[in-house]
Amino acid sequence: MTTAVLTQAAPLSSRLWAWMQERFPVANALLFFILYLTTAAVVRSVTADSGLSISLLDLSGCLVTWSFFLLLRVFDEHKDYALDCQNHPQRVLQSGLITLGHLKALGVTAVLAQLGYSLWLDQGLGQVTFSWLALMGWTLLMGKEFFIGDWLNRHLTCYAVSHMLVMPLVVFWLANLAEPGIALSLELKAMILLAFISGFCFEITRKTKGPEEERDTIESYSRIFGTRGSALLVILLVTAMLVCQLWLLFLLAGTPSTWALIVLGAFYCLALRQLSAFLSAPSAALREKNEAVVALDMLAGYAVIIAVSLITHGVAVHLS
Repeated sequence: MTTAVLTQAAPLSSRLWAWMQERFPVANALLFFILYLTTAAVVRSVTADSGLSISLLDLSGCLVTWSFFLLLRVFDEHKDYALDCQNHPQRVLQSGLITLGHLKALGVTAVLAQLGYSLWLDQGLGQVTFSWLALMGWTLLMGKEFFIGDWLNRHLTCYAVSHMLVMPLVVFWLANLAEPGIALSLELKAMILLAFISGFCFEITRKTKGPEEERDTIESYSRIFGTRGSALLVILLVTAMLVCQLWLLFLLAGTPSTWALIVLGAFYCLALRQLSAFLSAPSAALREKNEAVVALDMLAGYAVIIAVSLITHGVAVHLS
């Protein structure tokens, strides 16, 4: 069933599914899953004695990670509702096929799942739950735009930095999901920095528009820095992401293997090629490709880190 033929009479599940396809595609779950798995691989590399532990609990870790980013989307849908009604009246939510109340129920379900899983891992109150509480505190402030929403919306770079600061808290919580009570090691700090840079890079890429897409009612980094300046900033961040990936690999396994360098280099060059093409002839079509190659570069970096961790330390599989 497509959005075009959906009506109020359609089952709520179909309408919610249409909203997810539009605003929170299931395919994006891959990025959230791999963020958890990379964090788990990093922290377990520090503590592993006889192979990196992998168990069915890691599936739960992936799912609650996904639920947190679903919660962020629900917060954004509430926060931007009035503006989106003006700019995107055709969307599932703005057209009235679902309501903010429906999304609020999804958000509450996500919160209960995260809290319940954190408490269960702690067997009460402990570092997992406290790290989640810190994360939720910042998330709630983000939802309220730190009570300076008008100012932040006029200063998009400050807006992005304030919202990307959630990533260190996310990664620390994920680290505790994987290894409750984990210490803040240098490897974990490097992972936190990588997640921050990667998230910031994707955010800038996503809000850099082609000239034909610019609208007075929609803020973009290309309106602030210019199309060229915004693209150059993304190139700088992609480069910083590569440097951080290499640093983390060095911490985990010493001198990175040749194959790891080739994979990271290939995806970095792919991103540079695409961003350079956009820089030369910016357009909406090339902007969409920018998002794809930056996402691929992020995923490839995370996948290499996981693979190197497994090769270096081996695997210990547990079915419980």
